[in-house]
Amino acid sequence: MVDKVWGRDVLPAPFVAPAGERIGEIWFEPPPEVPQVLVKYLFTSEKLSVQVHPSDATAMAGEAGKEECWLVLDADADAQLAIGFEREVTAEEIAAAAQDGSIEGLLTWHPARPGDLFYLPAGTVHAIGPGLSLVEVQQTSDTTFRLYDYGRPRELHLERALAVAAGVPYAAQHRRSIADGPVLVDGPHFRLDRIEGTPDAATHDAYRGVLLVLPLAGEVSARDGSARAGAGECLVADGLDSLDFSAAQVTLLTRAA
Repeated sequence: MVDKVWGRDVLPAPFVAPAGERIGEIWFEPPPEVPQVLVKYLFTSEKLSVQVHPSDATAMAGEAGKEECWLVLDADADAQLAIGFEREVTAEEIAAAAQDGSIEGLLTWHPARPGDLFYLPAGTVHAIGPGLSLVEVQQTSDTTFRLYDYGRPRELHLERALAVAAGVPYAAQHRRSIADGPVLVDGPHFRLDRIEGTPDAATHDAYRGVLLVLPLAGEVSARDGSARAGAGECLVADGLDSLDFSAAQVTLLTRAA
């Protein structure tokens, strides 16, 4: 659990925030078997910074590329996610807007509802609004360049952000719904599926190697009894054949590409 100024002191079940802490993130440390993929829960009560991540190609020495996706689990009625710009903008426009605070008005604020899925290629300028519970699946990277942070006393990274930011609107094909599954993301760095109950043959074929299992409802366990995971937990497995889904309801599966 990671304490954040924009986090919450009351979390949705089954999570419980320690007394006096505002939890914004819950990380599942990437296991040695799947070091490329990081899974998190995010809980917001305030806006997160306007930021951008580099790709593997645009990252400099000591940095790592980061593509990610968000699955909305719960959202206040007016919850929004800022992704991409309302129109094409130049680096000079982004810089000026970041410095005077008007960048929020340049961004497109998308209504966020439970079940919405947003895939963010590297270079996508974005911000998460308040009132959201999300699952985030991403490349394992903490390389973040902040453009604007609402006056909070944190470092900004304007020069590096401008070097990697795409000044374009968000592509419609990157927004999906959980109802479009089972395959939610099949990208260059990770795959994400949503299944109900037992995986079908196509899903078994796609997950023959090591994967991460994130139950949203119900429970998944290892057939040999060595491990189990319920809602709010994450399990690493050698393959789907090693898992028992008899008590599963809704489950997310992810693996490195």
